[in-house]
Amino acid sequence: MLILLPPSEGKAEPRRGKPLDLGTGPLADARRPVLEALVTLCRGSEDAAVRTLGLGPGQLADVRRNARLPELPTAAAERIYTGVLFEALGLTTLDASAHRRALSRVAIVSSLYGVVRPGERITPYRLAGGVTLPGLGGVAAHWRSRLDPVVRELAGHGLVVDLRSSTYAAFWRPAPDLARRVVSVRVLHEVNGRRQVVSHFNKATKGRLVRAVLEDGRDPRTPTSFAALLTDLGWTVEAGAATASGTQLDVVVGEV
Repeated sequence: MLILLPPSEGKAEPRRGKPLDLGTGPLADARRPVLEALVTLCRGSEDAAVRTLGLGPGQLADVRRNARLPELPTAAAERIYTGVLFEALGLTTLDASAHRRALSRVAIVSSLYGVVRPGERITPYRLAGGVTLPGLGGVAAHWRSRLDPVVRELAGHGLVVDLRSSTYAAFWRPAPDLARRVVSVRVLHEVNGRRQVVSHFNKATKGRLVRAVLEDGRDPRTPTSFAALLTDLGWTVEAGAATASGTQLDVVVGEV
């Protein structure tokens, strides 16, 4: 099973650690032009960088940090990403068995790194999924043409559980041959019989859901068996029909 998560805007800044090493191979080759374009942008006009990255005037520190990415200390991605989903998931507080499963089953989709495993060392950065970088183009378009072989290799013959937000869903879409093994999860908040998607409930519930699945340890192979697992774990689940892009599950919650 491969669990795809979105990144978080909030990121911790390690005080010490090895500098960034992109390594070798296709994924490293795809990361390098994004890093170079981002660093080049942020080493130029700060006003232009703020506008391009969609930041406010009080976020110059993010621009200046981006300009130093190659020399900043790194830490494991599970310690870098913060925010509602990652706080609810609590990767570093899992017991040993669940943590081993997280390291092998979880992958975070990133504007800068493409796909990151929780144990991989990265630097914190500021780059949203909808940004267009000078010299590179749209970040989503860059990754959309490069991530399919990466995701396929990570998934193997197992199920792909897609918990990405709509922005990061644009980075990779399953081809028809893989779609039968893809299940996406939407969280609906129900109050007085009315359902809606609410960002905080969505993120927190996805984090709690992934934690529960990792702690349980089962490895479902189909969308139907994954829905059954969530039901066993106490979630209210409604499954949609299989489509060309996978099967959608609605998880209905009344409170976080």
